[in-house]
Amino acid sequence: MNSTVAAFLEISKYTIPAIVVLIACAVIVKRFLVTEVKERQLALLKDTQDVTLRLRLQAYERLVLFVERIHPRQLIPRVYESGMTVAELQAVLLYTIRSEFEHNLSQQLYVSKQVWDTVRGVKEQELNMIGSIARQLDPNAPGKELHSRVIDYVMTVEGELPTDIALNMISDEAKRVLSYGVQG
Repeated sequence: MNSTVAAFLEISKYTIPAIVVLIACAVIVKRFLVTEVKERQLALLKDTQDVTLRLRLQAYERLVLFVERIHPRQLIPRVYESGMTVAELQAVLLYTIRSEFEHNLSQQLYVSKQVWDTVRGVKEQELNMIGSIARQLDPNAPGKELHSRVIDYVMTVEGELPTDIALNMISDEAKRVLSYGVQG
């Protein structure tokens, strides 16, 4: 038994340090790999946030452009042609607003629900305002009458116009996103 114990001690003299070195190497390699994976995940997250931030800012820009384009002061001169009747001008105005809105539907993915609901509300209010004013006029009257009535309404309305409220809301949210990043 003495020789068995001696052999065991002799083998242990070499294997125990080797096992300790093997465990130490495994721990070091594992820590290195975990650190490396975390660094790559952080880099990927930063890249993703940069892309998302750009997409959100582009969405705000497009929604600002949409709201500006459907504002009667911008919209009517752009689509009005002399010789149009009230009914024709109304149809073109409503079509233009709806098509502009449909062109920007995907932007709702990048903005808050509150901003999107406001933009959608502005579209509806503009459609209703044009329809309401047009119903007060003879459909066969010159389109210039609808043109002037809408502009008069915009100039005489008390308080902020829906388009102004939407522009302020979009601007405020875009500033928050710029200040705080994607979580803003």
